[in-house]
Amino acid sequence: MKFRAFIGIDVSKSTIDVYLRNAGKHMVFANDLEGFEAMVEWLMDILGQLTHDEMLLGLEHTGLYSELLIGFLNGQNFPFTVLPGLELKKSLGIRRGKSDKVDSKDIAEYIYEKRERVKLFEMPSKNLESIKKLASYRERLVKERTACTTRLKEYQNVHEREDFEIYVNSHTRVINCLDEEIKKIQAEIERLIRDDLELSRQYRLIQSIKGVGPQTAAIMIVLTRGFTSFENWRKFASYAGIAPFPNQSGTYTGKTKTSKLANKRIKSLLSMCAGVAIQYNPEIKRYYERRIEEGKNKMSTMNIIRNKLVSRIFAVIERGSPYVDTMKYAA
Repeated sequence: MKFRAFIGIDVSKSTIDVYLRNAGKHMVFANDLEGFEAMVEWLMDILGQLTHDEMLLGLEHTGLYSELLIGFLNGQNFPFTVLPGLELKKSLGIRRGKSDKVDSKDIAEYIYEKRERVKLFEMPSKNLESIKKLASYRERLVKERTACTTRLKEYQNVHEREDFEIYVNSHTRVINCLDEEIKKIQAEIERLIRDDLELSRQYRLIQSIKGVGPQTAAIMIVLTRGFTSFENWRKFASYAGIAPFPNQSGTYTGKTKTSKLANKRIKSLLSMCAGVAIQYNPEIKRYYERRIEEGKNKMSTMNIIRNKLVSRIFAVIERGSPYVDTMKYAA
């Protein structure tokens, strides 16, 4: 697609800063539907006869603040891309100072430079978007429950026994309430998955792999957008921070290791899955024990198992059939 206009948008809570690279012009609009419509009028006044298809808009992902704008651009059929904040930050090099106007210009310059390789944003299905939001909310509830449990233990160590009862009762009620809400959110996630034939199929296939549970299955579906966002399992492994990379410069050769640039959420879940697989999957357990007996590093072995699980997840989705444990058929 041949784009002729490049527009960078920096999104904040109440406003959006828009920079039109072609004319070198900047304008601020409200972060609401009226502001978006005013932005379109402003762009069309300057760009004249250009159609929507000839304009490329770029914005940084800012969570809730950018959702309304993304929905508007998608509804108006504008070609646009949503950039991860880290990707944009790394591309800018050393910077001093920061402003929304400069940020919008940087986005416009970035999408212009990457115009031949830019990946346009595709709106996920309504069900998938709802699952994503609920999964994120569930994660926050789990963190709050963990924090509450930790505080309870701290109070137990600090306060006298007669003063401790009120803390126990209060925290117990809060923890029980959070447990109930987490169960409700999980049930709603599973209901939304069941209502979508393709997502339900993927959900079942992923859980056919011993060691991978419903929570990991749901997050895998969300992060891969129903297994449409990653070309293969190796790309996802890199995104998850479990792919090993060489550490070499000149004559120096260090240990091959994973990158710190990772989605820590899925990396943590895959670590738990690997631990479960070592306990309950005979094949994985035998592999782990053999490597440890050979003197191999435990964390390195755990990482290999994480990669095995990811490759199997992608394999069952691509094949369309459950994972088969071949060891039980061995003589």
